[in-house]
Amino acid sequence: MNELRYIPSVGQILQLEQAKDLESEIGHRFLVDILRMVLNDIRLDVKNHTPIPDQMEILDRAKRILNGFFANGLISVINATGVILHTNLGRAPLCQSAIIAMQHASESYSNLEFNLAGGKRGDRVIHIEKLLTKLTKAESALVVNNNAAAVLLILSALAKRKRVIISRTQLIEIGGGFRIPEVMQQSGAKLVGIGTTNRVHLTDYESALQEPAAMILVAHHSNFRIIGFSSEPSLTEVAQLAHKYKIPLIHDLGSGALLDTAQYGLAHEPTVQESLIAGVDLTCFSGDKLLGGPQAGVVVGRSMLMDRIKKHPLARSLRADKLCLAGLSATLWHYLREDAASEIPVWQMISMSVDDIRAKAKKWSKELGVGEIVQGNSMVGGGSLPGESLPTYLFSIKINRAAQLLKKLRQQPVPIIARIESDRVVFDPRTVFSSQENIFISEMKSVFNS
Repeated sequence: MNELRYIPSVGQILQLEQAKDLESEIGHRFLVDILRMVLNDIRLDVKNHTPIPDQMEILDRAKRILNGFFANGLISVINATGVILHTNLGRAPLCQSAIIAMQHASESYSNLEFNLAGGKRGDRVIHIEKLLTKLTKAESALVVNNNAAAVLLILSALAKRKRVIISRTQLIEIGGGFRIPEVMQQSGAKLVGIGTTNRVHLTDYESALQEPAAMILVAHHSNFRIIGFSSEPSLTEVAQLAHKYKIPLIHDLGSGALLDTAQYGLAHEPTVQESLIAGVDLTCFSGDKLLGGPQAGVVVGRSMLMDRIKKHPLARSLRADKLCLAGLSATLWHYLREDAASEIPVWQMISMSVDDIRAKAKKWSKELGVGEIVQGNSMVGGGSLPGESLPTYLFSIKINRAAQLLKKLRQQPVPIIARIESDRVVFDPRTVFSSQENIFISEMKSVFNS
């Protein structure tokens, strides 16, 4: 078709000033590839008698395709939902010392696996193991890439083709479809469920131990709660029984609390230290939940068992990288210095006073000239403290099309994530950082003025 000869070439479009600016941002080769994609589509359209767009329209199409590429990347958002450990928004934000430590570890070489004293190859675990054992009083420690990996590694190293006893009250599923029974199956362990969905007795454990077993696994109810006619033996009782039969007790603690949540008006979340004091042989937990660090799975406990785990082939596949180790180490230092509540964002938000929250909400309402202040609740989230909430004050806007407002807020340069209660859009100051407030106000004004 003669019309095809009038379609601009890639070279012609690249001569546009706007194209040159775009080329300096994304590079020559990438822009050329995108333009070729657009021009191929235009050729097909022209064959179907669609008019040829001008050069600026072709460049605009290329920009829209590029925006699609970048829209799927990780960007910073403002979490105004009041959910502190919001799994969909990346869980625990990091403290400044962790951010700095990760930057230092990434911008140059490091002694990740190099012994500076001896000048030979070292062990990457040693950088953080001393911190973990000091904090928890455990004999040994290991860090892998998340807690699901920690559970898989423990079962694979200690219980492959062997019986593992677990209460049916603990056959849990967490986010993303991660199920304890399926992980046990992947590890090669043989699940032995005991008790019922609401009750398990110590005698159920003892009956199951009449046949040889590799371990007892206890999974903490970190993301749900059984109420009503229910019961479980204490961790100490199960530990004593396990040791009577000379098998280890493994505790999947999940949330990784190192501080007592009860002192902040929440229900008590079992701590790592309490787990070990109860007689547990190995405890595993997350680094990016109540601990407040980067994504990681931490295992602490007896050296004899930890040595077997560290030597298992999966340990190398699941090991944490230098950035994780640097960030987690810096986070743990705050617990050793006993300033975690003031320095780690998760604990800063949990411990924030309602008076400070109310003052922030009033400030927003005054600056924006809309909304009202109402009482509400913040959630810990992230599979921690199910059903527990903290009193808060919400900046509330009554609007007919609440969902449409939420959509506009998500489309801002720094997306604002809020929630709907009844017919109101509400914003919880507890989870909005002070450093984000100017951006929050500016973007809110932009949305209301558009």
